[in-house]
Amino acid sequence: MARSKMGTKLRRIRHRIKVIRQFESHAHWREAKIEPDTVLYESFSGNGMLCNPEAIFRELLAAPDMKHLKHIWVLSDFHRYKRTIREFAGHPNVSFVRYQSTAYYRALATSRYLVNNATFPPQFGKRDGQVYVNTWHGTPLKKMGYDVENGGAETRNIIRNFVMADYLLSGSEFMTKQMYETAYKLRGIYRGAIVQEGFPRIDRQYLSAEEDAAARAELRERGVVVGDDQKIVLYAPTWKGDSFQTPEDDAEELLRRVQALNERIDTAKYRVLLRVHQQVYKYAVERADLREILVPNDMPANVALGVSEVLISDYSSIFYDFLATGRPIVFFVPDLADYDGSRGLYVRPEEWPGPVTDDIGTLAGWLNGLGTGGEDDVSVTYATRYEKTRQEYAPVDDGHAASRVVDVVFRGRTADRDVRTDLTDGRESILIYLGGMRTNGITTSMLNLLDNIDYTRFDVSAFYSYRRRSRDRVKNESAINPNVRLFPYIGGINGSKRFTLGRRKLLARGLDGAKVNLDAHRALFRDEWRRVFGASQFDYIVDFSGYGPFWTYLFLEGEAKKHSIWLHNDLAADRMREVNGKRPLEAGLGAVFSTYRYFDRLVSVSPVLSDINAEKLGKYAGNAQFVSALNTVNFDRILQQAEADLYAELPAEDGGAVGGDEGVVGDSGSESPEEEAKRLLARREAAERRALIDRILTPGDGVTTFVTVGRCSPEKNHARLIRAFGLVHKENPKTRLIVIGSGPLRTDLDALVTELGLDDAVIMAGQQNNPHAIMKVADCFVLSSDYEGQPMVILEARVLGLPVVSTDFASVRGSLSEGVGLVVPRTVEDLAGGMREYLRGNVPNPPFDYVAYNRDAVNQFYAAIGAEPDGARHDDAPVAGAETSG
Repeated sequence: MARSKMGTKLRRIRHRIKVIRQFESHAHWREAKIEPDTVLYESFSGNGMLCNPEAIFRELLAAPDMKHLKHIWVLSDFHRYKRTIREFAGHPNVSFVRYQSTAYYRALATSRYLVNNATFPPQFGKRDGQVYVNTWHGTPLKKMGYDVENGGAETRNIIRNFVMADYLLSGSEFMTKQMYETAYKLRGIYRGAIVQEGFPRIDRQYLSAEEDAAARAELRERGVVVGDDQKIVLYAPTWKGDSFQTPEDDAEELLRRVQALNERIDTAKYRVLLRVHQQVYKYAVERADLREILVPNDMPANVALGVSEVLISDYSSIFYDFLATGRPIVFFVPDLADYDGSRGLYVRPEEWPGPVTDDIGTLAGWLNGLGTGGEDDVSVTYATRYEKTRQEYAPVDDGHAASRVVDVVFRGRTADRDVRTDLTDGRESILIYLGGMRTNGITTSMLNLLDNIDYTRFDVSAFYSYRRRSRDRVKNESAINPNVRLFPYIGGINGSKRFTLGRRKLLARGLDGAKVNLDAHRALFRDEWRRVFGASQFDYIVDFSGYGPFWTYLFLEGEAKKHSIWLHNDLAADRMREVNGKRPLEAGLGAVFSTYRYFDRLVSVSPVLSDINAEKLGKYAGNAQFVSALNTVNFDRILQQAEADLYAELPAEDGGAVGGDEGVVGDSGSESPEEEAKRLLARREAAERRALIDRILTPGDGVTTFVTVGRCSPEKNHARLIRAFGLVHKENPKTRLIVIGSGPLRTDLDALVTELGLDDAVIMAGQQNNPHAIMKVADCFVLSSDYEGQPMVILEARVLGLPVVSTDFASVRGSLSEGVGLVVPRTVEDLAGGMREYLRGNVPNPPFDYVAYNRDAVNQFYAAIGAEPDGARHDDAPVAGAETSG
């Protein structure tokens, strides 16, 4: 056992040394001179010399005026692509590097030109002096980016690469508008150029007779069986990549389909070959029964299309490329309904440039009918639709796209080329840091704000960390307004490890106490800004969280008209807050305070709180202004959630959920012990959840319910509330208290409830996805905090029409104006007195005009960041609590 532990420790040490060496090598080469005549090419993370980069490479290699260029190709496996390496073995200007090797990062950091058809890895950041050409890999048929439901987070490395790119390639107006400007939300932010001159890879389809013969000869040499007189029918399906279909299964199914087709068609005329997705190829190539029909992965797809007479496809955008040939396309889609429902398509099957079927026999009949010129000849019956599709999606793919792209990028010739350089749309731009995305008051405030911004006026980008995605964070991420562009933070700051200790000091001690080379660290943060946001420009930069010094340092490196940082609380008090004898925020907030003088606006969430923060933190502010902006409230979501059925969240009652026959556990013969344990745990958790809901929703006749919502942490002082409620309950047993929230003090609070004998009257509900449905069944909302920023839960309670009793902390009047609710001193007896006053009917609760409140709050936000408010506010417009008399 000791030897095993020692071996594990040594492996970890070796791995750490390897990582450090790679890191240092990367950092070293990012400081080296950029090689002015070097071009680096990468396709599909090194999966061959393929696609648009390959076509551009060959165009440059053949151009007399480009002989000075040196070309470096990225390959993931030198053995797998030995044919490619052998082809250029004697060429002095062509070399190869292995993907993510030391040589790869050297080339990535020092090459003048970078050409990729997908994305460079997360740690890549374009340096000043480099030219990045992102060619992408074709016109999309399947929905992309934000057009996919909740697809914004999946854009994280793509959007980063796009905003760094100097040039993006496009084959049509459709691709420029639908994919780049809309699906990836580049409209309003992209500062490079979109070159709409077609796809270089499609040039490879225009084969001479000699090139055609050479391609067919290569297929035979690689083991593909095809006769001299047989015309090639290429079957090129996509891979769905879901959890139900593995690449191995896909290979097996595709083999059966091709065999069935070759048995049904005129084999004297046609031979069906198979081109599989890269995810499937490594499994398919190992199968001897597939090799005679399998097009090699390292043969460019467009060369394979060039030697093909007919294309069979499904949802693959490869058919857009094939349109340039003018040859027939037929579609085989056995799972159209499932796929369309899960991913979505830009173009409906009834608009495709060829017939669609899910039947092999029908497909074979179409192939046999080609060339007959009659009703069975789909090349005739679909000719009009085919030409219309060709003009819309491949209008300039004439075999010379590579030459035009080289003109633009390498020769600087743009006068007679279709180059789009201005994607601005007249809106001002806001970049906002959202924080940790955990469910708390800041996250709620942020989500509400994003639902209230006027997107006809503002282009909004949101930045947040993508690391450690819990179910809670995913839920909040999916609630971000769909108008917002997401920059999920991935990768990490570059630079030598020798700066790590200094950066830790900066994060712990701030700009004034770290005693480090600030210029060197600022340079690293500037480099990090470019890695994350590329060439993006923003009018207003907003740190809406205000708690993390790393993000504060990063945001201060971005240029903007105004920089603002939010102060959601009495931050001096928050900094000194103790949890279990420690002050978890002391170092981080101290570092944040040291940056205040570099901001334009220090924004508190109420006027009173702004005064408090100005008094306590004024010494850090320099020329920064202390201002305030009330939080907005999402009344639509609150009211909708209040009507939700809490029982609907429970799993269905089957063999693995609550409510089933305890003697039936499913197919136990195929269930592992681990699976059984997980199933039983899920059943127990579901049963506990059902019991909790039953208890919440059935208070009993005449019982008055008090409710509070908040994290179980010291500043919320739930202990005072529980003790106060104990006094009230002793006098009036027909009362109960629901506490919604979790946190570091939850265990202590559970123990206090038991100690006071309140287990039957106090419901510790924990963290809830939908607290509003619980609040709706309550009679009075109670808050026991020692301090707050602007408590969103008070506003939420007021939207639901609940009377409010609150302790008297400094900023409480930001949510409870005069004549609204009851504010009491911060003692157990006074809080108990407030609850007694509610029972007597003495807590004022006028209607809340939340629409007027929001209008005022969002205008305060605009003013706080330095933008113009939406018109002038009328003198009689409500402020703060926004009460009405009706």
